[in-house]
Amino acid sequence: MQSFFLTDEELGKKDDDHQASKHILRPKGWAPARVPPRKSVKRLFIALIIGLAVYLFIKNIPTDLGVRDHRRPSYYHPSDHSDLKTDFPAKPAPPPRGRTPKTPTAASSKDHSYNGPLRFLNLASSLHGITGTRGGYLNNKNVLFAAASLKSAATLLPLACSMGAERLNYVHFALMSRSDISITELGKVNGVDESCQIIFHDARPDASTISTDDRLESSSARALYHIQMYMHPQAVIVDGSDTEEPFFKKGMRKQAEISKMTLIEVPRNAAKELTWMTRLESASLAAWNQVSIDILIHAPPDASGSLIRLLRSLSSVDFSAGSIPHLTIELPREIDPPTEKFLESFQWPPKRVQNPSNARLLSLRHRIPRHGVSEDESSARFLESFWPVDPQHSHVLVLSPQVEVSPNFLNYLKYTVLHYRYSNTALVEQWDQRLFGISLDLPSTNIDASTAFAPPSPLVDTKGSKPKVDEVVNFLWQAPNSNAMLFLGQRWVEMHSFVSHLLNKEQALEQPPPLLAAKVVSKKYPAWLEHVLRLCRARGYWTLYPGKTTASKIATIHTELYTPPEEYDKELEGDHEDVSEADLVPGSLLEHLPNKGSLAPFSELPLIGWAGNKVTLGELDSTALKYTADFKQQVGGCDDAASKLQAPHKFADDLFCIKGKRDNAAATKGKKGSTAADSDTSKSEKESRKQTPAEQGSASGH
Repeated sequence: MQSFFLTDEELGKKDDDHQASKHILRPKGWAPARVPPRKSVKRLFIALIIGLAVYLFIKNIPTDLGVRDHRRPSYYHPSDHSDLKTDFPAKPAPPPRGRTPKTPTAASSKDHSYNGPLRFLNLASSLHGITGTRGGYLNNKNVLFAAASLKSAATLLPLACSMGAERLNYVHFALMSRSDISITELGKVNGVDESCQIIFHDARPDASTISTDDRLESSSARALYHIQMYMHPQAVIVDGSDTEEPFFKKGMRKQAEISKMTLIEVPRNAAKELTWMTRLESASLAAWNQVSIDILIHAPPDASGSLIRLLRSLSSVDFSAGSIPHLTIELPREIDPPTEKFLESFQWPPKRVQNPSNARLLSLRHRIPRHGVSEDESSARFLESFWPVDPQHSHVLVLSPQVEVSPNFLNYLKYTVLHYRYSNTALVEQWDQRLFGISLDLPSTNIDASTAFAPPSPLVDTKGSKPKVDEVVNFLWQAPNSNAMLFLGQRWVEMHSFVSHLLNKEQALEQPPPLLAAKVVSKKYPAWLEHVLRLCRARGYWTLYPGKTTASKIATIHTELYTPPEEYDKELEGDHEDVSEADLVPGSLLEHLPNKGSLAPFSELPLIGWAGNKVTLGELDSTALKYTADFKQQVGGCDDAASKLQAPHKFADDLFCIKGKRDNAAATKGKKGSTAADSDTSKSEKESRKQTPAEQGSASGH
């Protein structure tokens, strides 16, 4: 140690120069000089530090990094839908070179105390193998099912299997369980075979069987983060019932909120009531939580029996498809005692529905007593009853008191809205630009209430040998409905603008033009339906109607207690019908929908004009162009009535040439320079002309 630590320059000489001659005699008792004690302790301390550092470095060498291999795992998945196969993850990668880490083992099945770092040993192989699904793109066809509880996995796997068999989406299933069951065994137990077209992912961390709940919660969130980076699923479907593990639901909710993913929590009876969701495309499922439906009921006087029957049917509705709609009831000026008593005990949401926040989703509106109501007042009051929070996703269902709905009518509405409004096919073919609303009722007469309405026959293929569908599930009719119809939020805003301008025009005109004087809608229907029909004729809009089989399962109309609209009650006094439609037939939605529950595209649906005659799309467009030109000339007061069928507007200003008149008025006021206010208006108009084209387009969007 002395020769090792001494640094004197003399130590560099050879040992022979410092060795004493063997012939020199040393005195008795001679001993080598000792190093001072303080220097020995210091050198020993330095040696211990160096040894400890070497030991800690060897002890903490990372062992979970694996071998750096830039090649992708041999996990094949085709990109073509027709070749989609069920692929289980490949075998885990071989252990990294070097010392293999010891995996904690459970002393007993109840030992859940391990809280070490997270490692996903089997997730990388399956995620690297899904490049064919275009998971690197934000918009794709990937849908993810995930579960931690084996019971929840048994609930979701049938849904995933049905969705995969439709071959509309790439269906993935991720297991984040505490159980150590193998992925292969999980599939066998739940009847998963090659026809299911499911891609499995083992997203469990190491030592999952003995991990704490907090570790598994973090593991669920972290696994979803990795899946999001490689897959970008358009929707994540989990079990929202009490069967699922709480740690799993917490982790998924946190990560879904951070990543802005659509998390669909299906109820316990999802395998039975929500099978229709397996027929939806990934884009439709991505809008699952965005769709909002309100219910609006206008109760006429002396209609207590009909209103009570409708509210009782609403209390039995299945809400498994999403949130509970907000219910608004417009009460007449005089409320019947039976109605008043029933409303005192009526609860919305119903008692059977879980409502942890005790949110009250019922609004009652009682008008101030007045002597009668005109057509214009009735129309204005109707449109003022609702306004969409988000016109893109907020819709309203208008129900007449003579309607009785089935428990699955909300499932039908959400199914059709998501398919015809939000699917990739709908967006590409621009179905949303023509769709005005969705009716639950199949009318027995035309809108004039005098001629019988015959549902159209199915369209045939190009050879004319057989129909494209087994039975007409739906058809398109230019005429709207007032009994039971869902109005899309965008169309409601446009309808509100149209009626507002129209009522102002009628007040300014001394004599109504022939187009407004001609009333084509029967007075058995409310006055607002006439205005809505005018907008649909001008824009070329259509309403989706159900076929006879479908209509009998979702809603029925009772006419034995028919009450005419309040604005026409004196004219139609005593004109009541004594006929009632057939009772509703219970059952799940897909069990009673023809064509195996698949919704036919608009191109395969018959198209009916507003008068009830079968037309083609070209004929509908030509009649809409002519009606628009006549409307602009007679009602709108436009100088140039020539027009073309344009894309849907947020407002109906163009039908009344509002923009053109405003520009002319501003120019005129600018020349005359009348008042200070007019000068300011003219000045703002001039400044707007100096904007860039992009800014002008944004400013003129109104």
